[in-house]
This record gives sequence, structure tokens and C-alpha cells, in this order.
Amino acid sequence: MSGDGRDGKGGKSDDEGAENDDANGDEPDALDAAGIDPVVPESAADAADEAFAEDDEVRSFLREIAEDVRGDSSESKQLSAILYRVSDLYDPDEQTSPEEIYLNVRHIMQIKAQGGIER
Repeated sequence: MSGDGRDGKGGKSDDEGAENDDANGDEPDALDAAGIDPVVPESAADAADEAFAEDDEVRSFLREIAEDVRGDSSESKQLSAILYRVSDLYDPDEQTSPEEIYLNVRHIMQIKAQGGIER
């Protein structure tokens, strides 16, 4: 790194980007801070159109993991809820899609980054 505020690839460093967000009065996006690309690639969007086959083994496995990771912290409860919701993809009685799960999780992360719904 040359100390010029760049990331070595001609772009801004993470610190510089955060400073610009604060200077403009905008708060940094929680997804950007977590390194998550909010744009769903076409290949993933195409896959979302495909139906998930009923799979008792996968559904059961995901729900077992969800129970194992659930703890007292809000993060472990959220992870457990996400895993359980993903398991619904393999349940013929549930109506959900990968896109719906993604958007729901993204919304939860944005609310959490704001400090709650009240703000």
C-alpha cells in the first residue's frame, strides 16, 4: 500500500469510503460493511425460479443445525431462524423462495444496523 488512500487497485480504501459516507451525511450500508454484494447474479436469479424438490433429509438436517446453534444471543437466534427458513425450501407445505429469504434477511440486517425498528 502506498499510503495514498487507495487500496492498491486504484479504488478507495475501506476507511476512505467510510469517511466519505459520513461526510455526505449517509451512514455506511451494513451489507457493504459486511462485504455482502446485494446484487443477485443472473445465474442465482435463474436458480431461484427453479422449484426445490421435497427432501426430508436436507430439511431435517437444516432444522437440526438450527436447533443446535440457537442460544441466548440475538445473533444465534437470528441464525437459527434463517436456517429454519432455508429448510422451508425443502418442505412442500411451505411457500417461500431463495429471493424471499434473502430479502427478509437483508431487511433484518438493515434494521439491526439502525439499532432497531424504533429509529
